[in-house]
Amino acid sequence: MLDLTDQPILDKRAIIGGCSRLPLRIDGERLSAELARIPEASWESTGPGGRVGVHMAAEALFLRGYAPAEGDKPVENRAVLESLPYARFIIEDLIPAPPLRCLVARLPPGASIAPHIDRALYFWKTLRIHVPVQTHDQMWMLCDGMTYVMKPGEVWALNNNAEHAVWNAHSSIARTHLICDFLPTPELLEILARSERGLGRRVPEVEAHFAAMDPVPVVAGGG
Repeated sequence: MLDLTDQPILDKRAIIGGCSRLPLRIDGERLSAELARIPEASWESTGPGGRVGVHMAAEALFLRGYAPAEGDKPVENRAVLESLPYARFIIEDLIPAPPLRCLVARLPPGASIAPHIDRALYFWKTLRIHVPVQTHDQMWMLCDGMTYVMKPGEVWALNNNAEHAVWNAHSSIARTHLICDFLPTPELLEILARSERGLGRRVPEVEAHFAAMDPVPVVAGGG
């Protein structure tokens, strides 16, 4: 079960800004090839993976833990992670912090995750890391008013306590990210202090796309 009672509230604006690129690299081709071996039936059986609201636009396969909407379930490795040694290395060794919920999220071509804030207390006490697996130059992450492009091989931190959204503007290519939440440690905070900020930019086309979407109701849960 998940008990973060003793964990402090994090000032993610100070720690991350909107999105920041960590001074870490991964083997994007190796990770992509490993995740491509996951049977398609595994994706079909999970759908949004228990995620609700705006996150239902993406397919989700949890590697650790469960979606918050599934209730108070243990945060531990799922069986599929045993067959993914490189993903497990990234989750357990590359990032110097205890991992919590981890998933692979696949956003279909043309799909969007509407602007929202992850409001549950869990998200105010954990740090969210994104590792792009399959992406392209029409893949937009909007966070705190700025638009970011994340590329394979990179490792990013996302301030999910700020308003954020995702748009896969490509007509035929899905976007796949490995997404994992971590407890803060001095080692991870030191890496974040050395991360690159200021990589976002204003993209009117992206802002107009999300401005045209219906407002998202305020809910306590999140991704």
